Order: sequence, then structure tokens, then C-alpha cells
Amino acid sequence: MEKNNKIILTVLITIIITLSLSGCLDFLTTTDNIIRYQEYPTKISYTIKYGYKINITGKGKYNINYNCDKPEVIIGNCSNRLLYPYDFNNTTKAHNEFITWNITGNSYNSYELGIITNVETETLLISDLNGENTLTIDEIKKQYPNLIKQYCHKQSNETKTFINPDNPEIKNKALEIYQKSNTNNSFIIAKELFTWLKQHTSYKTHTNNNIIQDAYETFKKGTGDCDDLSYLYISLCRSLNIPARFIRGFLIDEKNATSHAWVEVFVGGNIGDNGWIPVECAGTSNNIENEIYQNFGVETADHLRLFKDDGSNESIIVSISGISYKADKKIHITIQPIANVTNYQILQSKELTINKNDNSRSL
Repeated sequence: MEKNNKIILTVLITIIITLSLSGCLDFLTTTDNIIRYQEYPTKISYTIKYGYKINITGKGKYNINYNCDKPEVIIGNCSNRLLYPYDFNNTTKAHNEFITWNITGNSYNSYELGIITNVETETLLISDLNGENTLTIDEIKKQYPNLIKQYCHKQSNETKTFINPDNPEIKNKALEIYQKSNTNNSFIIAKELFTWLKQHTSYKTHTNNNIIQDAYETFKKGTGDCDDLSYLYISLCRSLNIPARFIRGFLIDEKNATSHAWVEVFVGGNIGDNGWIPVECAGTSNNIENEIYQNFGVETADHLRLFKDDGSNESIIVSISGISYKADKKIHITIQPIANVTNYQILQSKELTINKNDNSRSL
């Protein structure tokens, strides 16, 4: 009997280790219907330096123009200084604040253009998953007509319509999900649309090019990166008159900052950021419940905001544009992006806990 118990224990330990190494051991479920996820950093501080390093050789005239987004967090603070505190202006484009450099020269030089900022921030979590304190779609239309006007239409650049709530197939799919949901609550419907997104699409980077897909292309392919999936989800929400917008920024780890995009949806009520809730569309879990619990109505501390969509075509253009320059033929310019993280500290770590009895969560 003792030998059998040892064999069973050995097998269990082997299974647990295998699951841990494969990344499948996301949570432990107790008998009282409580799910506890593995502890993760919920409050962090760090220093980030981002922008461009520019080297200029040769002789002749050149002009460099760069709009650098100012950083922002929902909970916490950022203190900024400029890498190159000359030849700049504070500007506003698509309702976002930028530091704009416009540099003209005629000989060899080098520049670091950008921002270095000290950040302290923490995770934003919407605790109630029932949407009890949020508005219906009809209430949003009545109380916030300006948001409907601003964030429920198509958005394009010069060549492509990236966000398209008027596409018949996207609109029909959203209507089908809406009808099955049997509710007019904007939070619940946004969650059902997110569920469909996670069931029918998967995260995949572009292997052959860096061209962002439009919403319909992602709808047909069923794959896309963070931009692509965000544009599709926004299109689904907007087709039902739920205001939605994209956010651009960085995902932060101990050493690196990776360009990223995610979504905010307006559901009203005294939650989130004045009724706007974050939605991370680029999660990679195969478990839909995990995706909802960890990515719907959650903005983890490793998200740093740089740009917030204002619903205009200019937003699309500005958000995907980078540094630009003009130069004489004898001038050679090399441009290298900068995105470095230092002084990373975990100030607090917590478990994400789900109470399935009342469909709530907490940290």
C-alpha cells in the first residue's frame, strides 16, 4: 500500500512539473468554486528611454521631423525629461500630446530624440463581471450621443479602412452575438463579442511584412497581431453602437519595451477610466475563461500608454507614422529605434482570484 502511494505521488509530481514547464498550469481551483491564478507583479516601477538614435554623415542640407508621444498610465505617475532638449515644441495631434522635434542642419551630427521617463504604476481591474453598474446600449446612445458620433464609425488612412463597423459580414456577426446574448447591457455584450473574438481568432505576427491588416482581412483570416485583432474587436463593438477605441504603447518587462496595441470600450458607470474599460485582444491562452478573467476589463501594470485614439482618420495616420526626414543626396542618415528599460522593480505581487459564485474577481 505504501509503495502504491509513493508511485501515485511520483506520478502527480511529474504531471505538475510537466504542466508547469508547458505553461498550462495557469491556476488552481478549490472546492468552493474559487480560482486562484499564479501570483504576478501588480505594481511596478521602472525607467524607460524611447525614441530614435540618428547618425548623419556627409555634407549637405537635411531636415528631421519626429513626433514623440508623451507617456501615460491610468493608475500611477510618469515624470519625463527629454533626451535632446533643443529644437522642440509641445504639440497636439489627434487630441494627443507630443514633443515635436524639427531639426535642420548641413553637416555631420548625431542625435538621440525621445523621452526618458520614470514610471510607477499598477494594474487596473474591473472586479464585477456581471455589468450591474454599467449602462445599456440605449442608455449610452441617449446620455452620450457625442461618444456615439466620435467612436462608432469607420476609420481609414489614405489607402485602407482599418476600422469598419459598416462591413456587412462584421456587422451581421455582431448582431448575431447580440441577439444570442439576450441583453442590452453594454458590458455583457462587449464581453460576448470578446468571447467570440477569442474563439474564432488567434494571435499571429506578420512573417513577411509589417503591414497592418484591416478589420475585414482579420475577420476572414482568423489570425492577426495586436493591431489587427484590436481593429476587428473595435469594429464589432462599434457596429452595435458601443463606443470603442484603440490604445498604442509598450509592453514592459525587466529589460525591454515592446510596441503594443490594445482597446478601450465605453460601458459607462463609475468603473474603469470614466466609464472606459481596457480590453487586451492579443492574449494567447487557448482557454476562453482564462482570456476573460485575465484580459477583459484588465490593464496590467506592464502596459504603458503612448497614444489614445480620438476616433478620427488623423488618429490612424498619426498613430502609425514614425520619424521622417529629407536630405540632400550627399547626406547619409541612419535611424535606430530606442526602447530600453532600466531600474525595473516589482513593488507588489498578487494572485488574481475569481469567485465563480458571484462572477467577481479581485487582486
